[in-house]
Amino acid sequence: MTRFFNWFNNLYPVWLVSLAVIAFYKPQTMLWFDKPWIFWSLAASMLGMGLTLSLADFKAIARMPGCVALGFAAQYTVMPLIGWLIATVLKLDPGLAVGIILVASCPGGMASNMISYLARANVALSVVLTMVSTLLAFFFTPMWTSVLAGKYVPVDAWGLCLSALQLTVAPVVLGVLIRWKLPRTADKIGACGPTVAVLAFTLVSGGIVAASAEAIASNFGRLALAAFLLHVVGFVVGYIIPKVLRYPESIARTVSIEVGMQNGGMAAALAREHFPTMPLAAAASVFSGVMQNIVGGFIASWWKRRKPES
Repeated sequence: MTRFFNWFNNLYPVWLVSLAVIAFYKPQTMLWFDKPWIFWSLAASMLGMGLTLSLADFKAIARMPGCVALGFAAQYTVMPLIGWLIATVLKLDPGLAVGIILVASCPGGMASNMISYLARANVALSVVLTMVSTLLAFFFTPMWTSVLAGKYVPVDAWGLCLSALQLTVAPVVLGVLIRWKLPRTADKIGACGPTVAVLAFTLVSGGIVAASAEAIASNFGRLALAAFLLHVVGFVVGYIIPKVLRYPESIARTVSIEVGMQNGGMAAALAREHFPTMPLAAAASVFSGVMQNIVGGFIASWWKRRKPES
């Protein structure tokens, strides 16, 4: 069973792209997966993440405070500003601009841990950075979205904050508590965590593509270009900063991956909840999810053949 789960999880980009294509050409197949399904499926994936975390993971922060601070700062400054810059330079329509900024303001995605492993980066640091950025997303995601996207549309920062708390912090904390009090139960359920996350965002992507098929068809080129630039620039800048500060290659790779890969599922859920009249905002999350896995996969393949110096 474990072998099957690993095989299924490794083909995540295939499932993501395949269902998105099906939903685009046959929207009726995924229109049933609407807002309530999106919210609860993402909450379930966050619970799965929490079940894999132990108190030792939190203690790991104390052993690498500089690296964690660097990665966290880059995650919540570099990416939101890159998203805003892309929206400004490309003169994106309000819906697409809000979507790109929202994605850029979200925490790191769980897929980054797998990419870090494949790229011979520091997986422990990747897990810690994903955890920290997710737990603090309830503050930073609404803040950046309000500041940077406020000129396009009124942003309910407090509402975004509550949604982020419900979607990320509450499920993760619940998962950690279950692991603390019922470790055997957490092991059994947590083993399915990555697979649940893969299924969740794949279905979320399908549901959003189905609901936004017409808008996507009219703006396909701009969506793809904006998402591509967001993640490529994120990977590059996230790699350069640690290098300039003379961090080891493995740390530079990890920060690059954490900065370049966002939680598109969270962005999609927030977009559907708070910007329902802007289908392109949620669609940007789908393109982000597809694009970051393609870019991340190529980068991981490149780095995998080049062992880091330290």
